[in-house]
This record gives sequence, structure tokens and C-alpha cells, in this order.
Amino acid sequence: MTRLSLRALGALALFAFALPALAQTTPVGTWRTINDDTGEPQSLVRIYERDGELYGEIAGLLPEGRVCEDCDEEYRGSDMKGVEILRDFERDGDTWKGGRITDPQSGKTYKAKMEVERDGRLKVWGFVGFDSPLTRRTQYWERVQ
Repeated sequence: MTRLSLRALGALALFAFALPALAQTTPVGTWRTINDDTGEPQSLVRIYERDGELYGEIAGLLPEGRVCEDCDEEYRGSDMKGVEILRDFERDGDTWKGGRITDPQSGKTYKAKMEVERDGRLKVWGFVGFDSPLTRRTQYWERVQ
């Protein structure tokens, strides 16, 4: 093999290994949410794209079969499957913003942003009014393979 073909083969191999990493920069997929107080897995959220915007629905509570007892009256006693908690996120570079997130435990809806971190976790933060450390609550979700 010539030196040029070896370089081309090496570049192709690097590109092939980089593709899975590049594909993971989108929030589309299923994520495990973590309880802020206990650090335990809480639910699975499926994020999907519709008309160029991202939406997300609860795919299940953890452990499986659990129902939400602490939720707002609308959801109390429900397994929560199919409840849309993320809406209207638009891409802005590596961040998805302009969206809203609903906390099913309180029934309250907040402005929100999200982005995939370098470590592969999804950083999701909701806020009241404008986004600042004083008005923000941040969670890190783990991708489910």
C-alpha cells in the first residue's frame, strides 16, 4: 500500500469511530431521570423530534410498575406513561432552548433549556422568569442504551 492510501484508510477509520460520538450530541432518545433528594433513578423520559422541535414524554416510572403517589392531583395514582413533560425546545448551537418542562409532582410548568454534556449526560434546567443561578433548578439525566 502506498503512503497516501494508508493515510486515507487511517482517516476513514477515525471517521468511523467518531460517528457514534457525534450521533450522541442530540437529546433524542431515552433518558433515566435521577431523584434530586435520594440520587435514585426516578423515571424514563423519551425525547423525540416533531416539526424541528424536541418534546419528551414519560416512558415509565422506576422501579417499573410504580405509580405516582406524590404527584399533582391530575396525575396522582397514575403510572405516568405517555405524559408529555417537555415541549417546544428549539436548537441553538449545542443547546436546546425556548422549551417548557412540567414537574408532574407539583403540576407546575417552567421555562427550560437542555444540552448534552461531554460526559454524555443530559443537563436539563428549568427556571422562572429569566435564566440565572438564583432562579434555576438543574438535573442531569443518564442516557439509556
